[in-house]
Parts: sequence; structure tokens; C-alpha cells
Amino acid sequence: MNTPFRLASLALCSLLTACQAVNTTSGGAVGVERKQYMFSALSTQEVNQMYAKSYQQTLGEASSKGVLDKTSNNAKRLRTIANRLIKQAPLFRPDSAQWQWEVNLIKSPELNANCGPGGKIIFYSGIIEKLQLSDDEIAAIMGHEMAHALREHSREAMSKAYGIELTKQGAGALLGLGSDSMALADAAVQYGMTLPNSRGNENEADLIGLELAARGGYNPNAAVSLWQKMARASEGAPPEFMSTHPSSSSRIAALQAAIPKVMPLYEQAR
Repeated sequence: MNTPFRLASLALCSLLTACQAVNTTSGGAVGVERKQYMFSALSTQEVNQMYAKSYQQTLGEASSKGVLDKTSNNAKRLRTIANRLIKQAPLFRPDSAQWQWEVNLIKSPELNANCGPGGKIIFYSGIIEKLQLSDDEIAAIMGHEMAHALREHSREAMSKAYGIELTKQGAGALLGLGSDSMALADAAVQYGMTLPNSRGNENEADLIGLELAARGGYNPNAAVSLWQKMARASEGAPPEFMSTHPSSSSRIAALQAAIPKVMPLYEQAR
């Protein structure tokens, strides 16, 4: 986030006493420590409920089309990996033990996967099949996506969107309860749920995801081979996953630098 925007957003937060500085997770062995600014009027529970509704709609549509996969070998692999990683999530965030975690597989050629607020995980079969992912590489993706949910990056993005809109419209937009306020909320939700994460957020998810996978007994080196596969896959028409998770040599280098921090956790968990 550039400095003028940050200053404007934080100034509005302070003025309206509607923004809280929080750290949603513990730092872990990888040391993710960053204060996040969240609008207090937009609670974790509300964001989780909003996404849960969207998630169920997605599953319903997939089921009606006959592409919701509950029985294949890949679906079973996902459930096994998810169970092991979900057990590690409370080490970063104790309240995640009460989340209603879910993992589902949709038959689709898309190279995509995500974990939304509240622990709602979706994988598309294309990413597993086309990249021929090992269990360790699936764990690298899943851990990364779970980290976005644990760090509440969507809620953080919504809070920033409120700041953007308030900067444009003035403080009265937040205090009013009419259609302008509803439009502001809609814009924030759209921003937080659909736009790519910042590079900083991606780095946080890489690091926490690396540790989640290692603690779950999955080889952290697979994160490097995963992103190498992603880089090769993006040489043609970039897959959907790469629109929100761009690969780069710096990303791989950062993962390689962090692996020694989590390798003892992997060795212990094996």
C-alpha cells in the first residue's frame, strides 16, 4: 500500500474511531508479525458468514451440475491433507479450532484453489491433475490458502476498501445509513473477496502455509517445486490461480530462505 493511501486511510480510521489495530495470528516459527487495521464495524463473524453463504452457493451449483466430487481418490487425498493441516491452525490462531472448516473438490479443468474466510476450502481438479501434484505440493497450496483465512486478508482488504471509499466520499458516507452507505459496504465486500492479495499478504501466506504444512508432516521443499510448476504453467495462457498468486524468482527465494526454520518441525512430525 502506498504511503499517501495508508496515511489517508489511517487518518480516517482514527477520526471515526472505527478502526482497530490487531494481529490476527501468532508469529510462529516463521515470524509473521504485522499489525493489521480492521474496521470494528466489520466483524470476523460477519465476514465468515458472508463467505459461508457464497461457498454454499458455489457447492450447490457444482452439485446441480454433477461436478461436486466427494468420492474420487483426489477428494479423499484432499480430506486427509486438510485434516492434518487444520489440526495445526490453532497454533497460529486458537479460535480457528471452533471454525466450521470444510474442504471440497470440484471437477473442472481450472488450475485453481482457495480457502475463504472461516476455513472454506475449494480445490479444482485441474490443478491437481494437470500439475500432477504430490501430497506435499497439495499441502503447500492448502497451507498457503488456509493462511490467508487465518490472517483475515479478505477482511483486511474490505477495511482498506472502506478507507478508499471514505477518502473519496468523505466521512459522512460511513455515518449515513442510506443507500450510499450500502453502496460503500457492497464495494468493500467486492474488493475484499475478489481482488488479488498484496505482495505482502502473499508473503505472509507463503510463510505461514509453509509452517502449517511442515507441522502437518508434509515436506516444506514441496513449496519450491510447486511454484516452479506454477511458473512453467504460466508460460502459455496464465492459469486462474496465477492471476491472484503471481509466481516469481523472489517468491521462490523467500521460501527457500524460510525452509530451514520449519524443517525441524517437519522432521518431528514425520
